[in-house]
Amino acid sequence: MASVDVVNLEGKTVGQVELSDAVFAVAVKPHLLHEAVRWQLAGERAGTHSTKRRGEVSGSGRKLWKQKGTGRARVGSIRSPIWRKGGIVHGPKPRDYSYRLPRKVLLGALRSALTAKLEEQKLTVVEDWALESHRTKIFRETLGKLNGQSQSFLIVEKPGNRNLELASRNLHGTKMVAPQELRPYDLLLHDRLLVSKDAALRLSESLEPHKRGEARAEGRSDTRTAAPSQTVQIEPAPKKPVKKAAKPAAKAKPAKAEKAPAKKKKAKAPKAKKD
Repeated sequence: MASVDVVNLEGKTVGQVELSDAVFAVAVKPHLLHEAVRWQLAGERAGTHSTKRRGEVSGSGRKLWKQKGTGRARVGSIRSPIWRKGGIVHGPKPRDYSYRLPRKVLLGALRSALTAKLEEQKLTVVEDWALESHRTKIFRETLGKLNGQSQSFLIVEKPGNRNLELASRNLHGTKMVAPQELRPYDLLLHDRLLVSKDAALRLSESLEPHKRGEARAEGRSDTRTAAPSQTVQIEPAPKKPVKKAAKPAAKAKPAKAEKAPAKKKKAKAPKAKKD
């Protein structure tokens, strides 16, 4: 477990908090950070660009001159793309640039960004954001006590702190987000990360990989659902004598039909010879 100092709004250390190594001490993977930043920037594009094609520009559709006999190149319309003020070929049209990013990639990038902030000593855990006033000037002095060298701050605090929301929204280079809305691009965009103690513990718990996945990666079975094995020997049932099946009776051949006696041909009487 990584131990991080907890400071108050005066910049004094008041204790320590232990954060999970599976979230704040992992291997930084730049390709995951690249994919997460590219995904967020693509989703923020408006996609409202549009160009006019040949059938959308203004102009007559008549043929400008006859096909042959003029010595000039043949032309069919003034709205042709090769003409000035003509249509645009394969120009951009309104579209949606957003796409789906696998959840494991986004969580892996978030762990890498948090680890990088901790390794660069740009992560500060604040005990509590109990501001007495919502004035931006007083809040700027408080940030100077925490770390006056940084120019941009990312504050992670659960919603509901009205004074912190009002004091930070007008300060250039400062952004406040809830723990469930934290994105890798926000961590890379701001120099200093200021997290409240409750938000740090929540991130350490919610971003930790499941034990089932860790057990599978180590090649062992999951212990959460494993039940104690009990081997019970069952005696085999006595074998019953098998009766031999009787042979099927031979099929009787159908008797041949007796042939009727052939009829005797009558002998023809000899014809009498003529004299």
